[in-house]
Amino acid sequence: MKEEILLALTCGLVVLTVLPLWKHPAWWVRGLDFPRLQLCVLAFALLLAQALLLSYSKPLQLIISAASIACLLYHAWWIFPYTRLWRREVRSASRNSASPRIRVMSANVLTPNRQADRLLALVHEHRPDVLVTLESDRWWEAKLDELVSDYPYSLRCPLDNLYGMHVFSRWPLENAETAFLVEPDVPSMHACVRVNDDLAIRIHFLHPAPPSPTENDESTERDVELLVVAKSIRDDQQNVPIIVAGDLNDVAWSANTRLFRKISGLLDPRVGRCMVNSFHAQHWFLRWPLDHFFHSHHFRLVRIQRLPAFGSDHFPVLIELQYEPTQDQAGLQADRDDERLASDTIQRRPADESDVPEPAKG
Repeated sequence: MKEEILLALTCGLVVLTVLPLWKHPAWWVRGLDFPRLQLCVLAFALLLAQALLLSYSKPLQLIISAASIACLLYHAWWIFPYTRLWRREVRSASRNSASPRIRVMSANVLTPNRQADRLLALVHEHRPDVLVTLESDRWWEAKLDELVSDYPYSLRCPLDNLYGMHVFSRWPLENAETAFLVEPDVPSMHACVRVNDDLAIRIHFLHPAPPSPTENDESTERDVELLVVAKSIRDDQQNVPIIVAGDLNDVAWSANTRLFRKISGLLDPRVGRCMVNSFHAQHWFLRWPLDHFFHSHHFRLVRIQRLPAFGSDHFPVLIELQYEPTQDQAGLQADRDDERLASDTIQRRPADESDVPEPAKG
């Protein structure tokens, strides 16, 4: 009986592991990109149970354990770069440098959440230069207006559909624009942050809709939004400092997020450091990195950290970057297959890289 139970559990693990290899955009397929860490734990637990309960006197018992090992190694391969055992993709900032720094905070507030005071306390404590809030409606906008004296520059799009967005900045926002790149009710925000007379940083804040039974049946809309932004900035990221951030409703290790990094040429400061699991704030056993920061080679990392929960289902995330262009920072590289896949994906929706605003390149 114990062998049959272990066989059934192992078969289930194999199915959950293999199914995402099918590149179908259906939500129930793409959703399996998320729990790689949890599936690693499951595979390890199964291996322990097999070692304790099986005699390994039959070939089937050996096959069961071999399958569990293969699943464990496969999932670990995806998440391993987000540990300290991997080479860092972004160099640490030089100490005692006089180079300009920018501190950005991203917070998905969860529209029904009414604990605005806790978020405001985090803003006052950590004093980001730029704050972006996601899922913020008019109620949240009224609460966030408390920040206007410290953050006089803003871009606002309050919505009641869980896709409202606000940006508050200490520094001027040049050519700021709200765009609806793929879906008519899902905004993104684009601007240049004027740090000083010599430095303006191009920023793109995104919050595409996720693949889910209550949102989009497929991941196509999310994938297309990420890829049109990637294509729009790839020719500029060598010469213009760029930051892309937000709740991308995709995990850092998914195939589409990796494709975004390849096409855009941007770097992920978490590689070689940590995962920064920002969702779900209330369930410790179901957490993965949904809130992201990517940037061009112009920056080194001062710090990136997950901040305390404030009532939302997301933790806020804070990043501090130092403007210190470093050409030897290398990310993922796109090949012909990647370019073809990106083009084929974009063609599934009426969107184009020319739709993405290109703020003034300071």
